[in-house]
Amino acid sequence: MRVLVIGAGGYVGSRLIPALLEDGHQVVAGARNLHKLDAFWWSDTVDRVELDATEDDSVRAAIAADPALEAVVYLVHGMGGEDFREVDRAAARRVRAAVDASEVKTLVYLSGIIPDIPREELSEHLASRLEVEEELSAARCRFVGLRAAVVLGAASTSFELMTQLAHRLPVTVFPDWMDHLVEPIGVVDAVAAIRAAVTTESAHGVYDIGGGEVIAYPQLVQKVLELTDQERPGFSVPVMPQALVTAVGSWLSDIPAPTVTALMESLREDMVARDERWLSELLPDGHAARVTIDEALRRSLAAPDVSRSPRDRDPLAVMPGDPSWATNGEGQERVLEFKQGG
Repeated sequence: MRVLVIGAGGYVGSRLIPALLEDGHQVVAGARNLHKLDAFWWSDTVDRVELDATEDDSVRAAIAADPALEAVVYLVHGMGGEDFREVDRAAARRVRAAVDASEVKTLVYLSGIIPDIPREELSEHLASRLEVEEELSAARCRFVGLRAAVVLGAASTSFELMTQLAHRLPVTVFPDWMDHLVEPIGVVDAVAAIRAAVTTESAHGVYDIGGGEVIAYPQLVQKVLELTDQERPGFSVPVMPQALVTAVGSWLSDIPAPTVTALMESLREDMVARDERWLSELLPDGHAARVTIDEALRRSLAAPDVSRSPRDRDPLAVMPGDPSWATNGEGQERVLEFKQGG
């Protein structure tokens, strides 16, 4: 099957493409900056297409003009700018129109878990995800939306924000509005869901995907500290404005400020999968042995085995092509040490 991955140079895309190649698919890597793809080990094994989701001609040239294309995976997420929701909606509308004008049979989108609250109370970040999902689901072909909460893995922005703040604050302080439940998922399991959605013709509609373990967000942060032998006191502060928290988070982390703001806004509600239909409908032959939170954290924080080819390394760990802020500014070397047997 010929599969176009839109957002190939992003975190999930960089881990998904090797899995699709392993499944025997012919992959087309779509990105605004094709030179960025040179950093990934798989770059010479895929077709590349310049694709800017904000430009009509660019989207049409990548999708409608490729008669062999059978599936599209959409991994584009806006995180900043005053009008990012409208930009996201317009991009999704553009892709849907191009898909409808093509021979594409399957459209897959990785979204975020939508809390069970009134729509008008959603954060801007999650409201945008839902709007994009609704736009893409109107496509004439089979649509599968996959909703995930925190994706665990080195270079995942939500994971990196959590670990950087955990290690750079002398005392762990949590606003009371951040004390909510979350169901993280390891990137290897998220990728398994996407690659199954591409080929499972009976699957359609929207699925919540989770790692199977529910934990309070402050406890998740404490796990990071325990695994790296950097335990410190944690306090809940009843009154702490969100604007102040995001400002401190932006200042302390290496992640762009608009992204920090968007991610923190989403911590105001529980982010837990409603059911586990995805396991039976997308992965009927198994894969129930999802990575645990502890295992995912250990593998994500581990120093990469640079003696091995990137092709053979753990996709949960740091990989060539990941942004510099994903390694605490130390290139391919993690500076964190583990407790023995932790």
